[in-house]
Amino acid sequence: MGKLYLIPTPVGNLEDITLRALRLLKEVSLILAEDTRTTSNLLKHYDIKTPLQSHHKFNEHQQVEKIAERLAQGEDIALVSDAGTPGISDPGFLLTKTCIEHGIETECLPGATAFVPALVNSGFPCDRFCFEGFLPQKKGRLKRLTSLSEESRTLIFYESPYRLVKALQQMSEIFGPDRQACVAREISKVFEEFKRGNLQELADYYTEKGVKGEIVLIVEGKKKEEEGEVYIEVM
Repeated sequence: MGKLYLIPTPVGNLEDITLRALRLLKEVSLILAEDTRTTSNLLKHYDIKTPLQSHHKFNEHQQVEKIAERLAQGEDIALVSDAGTPGISDPGFLLTKTCIEHGIETECLPGATAFVPALVNSGFPCDRFCFEGFLPQKKGRLKRLTSLSEESRTLIFYESPYRLVKALQQMSEIFGPDRQACVAREISKVFEEFKRGNLQELADYYTEKGVKGEIVLIVEGKKKEEEGEVYIEVM
């Protein structure tokens, strides 16, 4: 029986990939890619000639059983997303779940994930955090934010540059304009940028300047004093 390898790929700089990931991408029988055009650039850079097959959210339900069958017959297969770790706001969960249900071994390699460097470099507490991924684009967006308004852990969101200003404005209204945040843009790329300030300042800044690229938005959790907690000093 073969094995499914979940392999992280660089979120920016192509050097951000492990030696084991490169070896396995050469050794497996097939690479499942979210976008074969994007993955082709990575494979070409490292002279990897393993066959590619498209595997994304629009076709994964139709493919998982056939892929599981190939794995059961002895083929080793790798799954990659456009950037980062498969399954983190990208396809990967359904295939992994199907393989486990069929008794097929799966292995996820450690590697690139955009929110980790964004969180660590944000300056907000990273001992406890809440990863929310992408907010709903329309229905349920405000409900989700409202449910997070009392969250004391650091909040992490992925956001489109086209919806960043809207997100900052909505968070300012729900969390309060003075809540601190950090917009991490183009992680590990040439124009990497970290912009820090309160939610209203950031909303005003990007309304005026505009924004491009991949975005990770880090928002501080609700502070203890905001929660109205009373501390009694014991002598």
